[in-house]
Amino acid sequence: MGASGAAFGRPVRLIVVSSGRRTTTGMNRQLIGLTAALGAVAVAVGAVVGQAAPSARCTLPQGSKRVTLDPAGFTTRITNPWWPMRPGSRWVYRETAPDGTRQKVVVTVLDRTKRIANGVTARVVRDVVTEAGAPVEVTDDWYAQDRCGNVWYLGEATTEYENGKPVSTSGSFEAGVDGAQAGVIVPAKPASGMRYRQEYYEGEAEDRAEVVSLGEQVEVPYGHFRPGRVLMTRDLNPLQPKVLEFKFYARGVGLVLVVGVSGGDDREELVRYTRGRTR
Repeated sequence: MGASGAAFGRPVRLIVVSSGRRTTTGMNRQLIGLTAALGAVAVAVGAVVGQAAPSARCTLPQGSKRVTLDPAGFTTRITNPWWPMRPGSRWVYRETAPDGTRQKVVVTVLDRTKRIANGVTARVVRDVVTEAGAPVEVTDDWYAQDRCGNVWYLGEATTEYENGKPVSTSGSFEAGVDGAQAGVIVPAKPASGMRYRQEYYEGEAEDRAEVVSLGEQVEVPYGHFRPGRVLMTRDLNPLQPKVLEFKFYARGVGLVLVVGVSGGDDREELVRYTRGRTR
């Protein structure tokens, strides 16, 4: 996927009675007591189910496991503090390869939405990669937030360029088409050790992530983010087992740094950030 997706620079979707002889009065009292007891049990069970439901809704997707998403439970208003996506928000990144080659990555939240094949309406986020001013890759990524606050990734339409001309759309996929499944980019309440898939399109897009820490600090050209304000994840792709990246998300800003530590040691860092309007 593109820079705003699961891995900058595409590497790396509840569920008993006794018997006996009684007088009429005794029987009535027993029935009354039994009714009250059953009522209490019903209330207790209802409370447990009511508490369990949000947890079930918030379950993070794993591996290739199919998930069924309720479109009514999603919004294009993405407010997750680890990556808020207001229309108009813009992140400018600098990616540096080991040989010194640099690319510019501009990610912009558009005032556009798209109805995905699985029924969910997603926010469109455009990701443009250029080198020396020439386009390398242009991608529209699709995101939506569930009622729990998880930010889901629902696919992308990507085009690669050579010498200024489009040459490939490989890597494009849409949740609900040809077995593709949605994944989560940023959990609502990340915790150390939490694992989840970020996307799934068999043989094409199988990125996964694990939360490493919420107590990091990081410095990039855009600025310094103090300890406790940075989420760190470990990102990998079973299709490319040697590739490993660490990503850093700053609270209130979003993704600020990606560092390749295996299968490549590119570094992508935030240079400028413009916050979009608040509706």
